Amino acid sequence: MRPEKQQTYEDIEKIDDGNRYELIDGVIYMMSPPTSSHQDISTDLSRQFSTFFRGKPCKVYAAPFKVKLDEKNYYEPDLSVVCDKRKIVKDGCVGAPDLVVEILSPSTASHDKVKKFNTYLKAGVKEYWLVDPEDRTVLVNILANGEYVLKTYGENEIIPVQTFEGLNINMQEVFEDIW
Repeated sequence: MRPEKQQTYEDIEKIDDGNRYELIDGVIYMMSPPTSSHQDISTDLSRQFSTFFRGKPCKVYAAPFKVKLDEKNYYEPDLSVVCDKRKIVKDGCVGAPDLVVEILSPSTASHDKVKKFNTYLKAGVKEYWLVDPEDRTVLVNILANGEYVLKTYGENEIIPVQTFEGLNINMQEVFEDIW
C-alpha cells in the first residue's frame, strides 16, 4: 500500500527496529537479509574492484552503504564505486556513484530492474550492473547519450568495465564458489 504522503529519508532514520530500509520513489521498503550466494557474489566482486582501485582516486563501497540520490530515492546498493570524494559524507554518498552493482533477489528484482534502473539513469550513474545469481548472468547498462546501452555477460566471461579503462571482472571467479 502506498502511504498518503511521500515518505523521506528522515522517516527511515526514525525507525529503530534493527532492519535496513530503502526509499524508492518516496515509499519506504524493508530490505531482506542477503542469502549466502548473494554474499559470496558481493564479496568476490568487491575484492576484484577493490584490488583494481588500490592507490587510485576512486573508492569501492560494499553494502550497507547509503546512497542518497534525491529527496525521494535513498538506496543501499550492493556495491558502489565513487570517484568524486566531495560526494562522500559521514553516512554514505550524496549524489550518483560512478558505478553501481545490484545483486538480484526474487524480492527486489522488479525494483532493481525498473524503478532503480530509471532512477540511476536519471541521476547519471555511468554504469549499472544487475547480477543474477540464479541465471548466472550480468546485465551491464552503460550510460551513453542519456540512455543505457545494455550488454549481457555469462558466468564464464570477463567483463571489461567501460567506465574504468583496464578494469576487467572475471565472472568465472565470481560464480564458481557459490554454494
